[in-house]
Amino acid sequence: MLSQASRLFTFRLLAVAATLSALFFAAEARAQAEVNMTRGVTPVAHEVYDIHMFMLWICVAVGVLVFAYLLWTLIFHRKSAGREPAQFHEHLGAEIAWTVIPFCILVIMAIPATAKIKAIYDTSEAEIDIKVTGWQWKWQYEYLGEGVSFMSELATPNDQIYNLDAKGQNYLQEVTEPLVLPADTKVRFLVTAKDVIHAWWVPAFAIKRDAIPGYTVETWATVEQPGIYRGACAELCGQGHAFMPIVVDVRPKAEYAAWLAAKKQEAAAVAALKDKTYDMAESMELGQAVYERACAFCHGVNGEGGAGGAFPAMAGSPISLGDLRAHLDIVVNGSANNAAMQSFKDQLNEAEIAAVITYERNAFGNNTGDLVQPLDVYNFARGQ
Repeated sequence: MLSQASRLFTFRLLAVAATLSALFFAAEARAQAEVNMTRGVTPVAHEVYDIHMFMLWICVAVGVLVFAYLLWTLIFHRKSAGREPAQFHEHLGAEIAWTVIPFCILVIMAIPATAKIKAIYDTSEAEIDIKVTGWQWKWQYEYLGEGVSFMSELATPNDQIYNLDAKGQNYLQEVTEPLVLPADTKVRFLVTAKDVIHAWWVPAFAIKRDAIPGYTVETWATVEQPGIYRGACAELCGQGHAFMPIVVDVRPKAEYAAWLAAKKQEAAAVAALKDKTYDMAESMELGQAVYERACAFCHGVNGEGGAGGAFPAMAGSPISLGDLRAHLDIVVNGSANNAAMQSFKDQLNEAEIAAVITYERNAFGNNTGDLVQPLDVYNFARGQ
């Protein structure tokens, strides 16, 4: 029979355990969607979720057994109950048990985990190949074999970023052009980078791959449900790391086919732009749009520069007012002395480069009167 003190001690312990359990289970339903891993929308994501839950319940079972035994020991083998500790050293049975049991548990966990890892890296038999290139601070998507390529950049207005306007619903999670995929189609992604290490991460797809300059790594996804899925760069890549979202628009196959056909027509039209002659008004209008999308983050919306002088101003700068070929060179080829000034020949077409240079040389009070044509950029890029 337990003494009155023993019964009181046991009651208090059970009351604490019951209270903690009630708090846990009451919060479980409320916090499940926020704390636990989501199931995702790809076969790999489902397998990752299943193995996660399998491991979790093994850990829960181990934890329950260990703490139940600990609680039992605290109650029935405490000093106040008159118990004397057993005196033994190097107990062979105990040492075998606490070595063999954890080993068996790890083997049970390792077998399904290894199978899932093999599935994650199996990129064979893909129906579509897309090259994903990380830049500071945007993503470039190229549909291999289709002649379609575009940049995907942050679309959140600067007024929201600098607290001059209310934050939108998808603040810092919206882009100028999303990656478009067909549903129920295996897509292989070839991930790389042009400047520093980035990471392409879409949680709903269970995809996260480092994008490393000079290397190309593979991953894949078959998205089952059409919809909009969001991700982000998951590798600290410089000042604009937080402004490098990923948006994937998954469409039914028929809608995707129509979109791809339209993009091919658009690519053909863009290729023909190098033969068009722009007047100043047309060039300035296009140049302003390109500048605000691709240049303003570093050089300022009004050409004032940024980051305390780390990014030079366009207003009154030697580049904007100086030799035109030097201006062409730094935009087309980038700067050898400043890694932040990238080459834009693979990011913008000839018409966009011509327009943005025209804009920089005639906006912000520069007024040089220079009008650059797409053919000028085309010839310059080819050494003419």
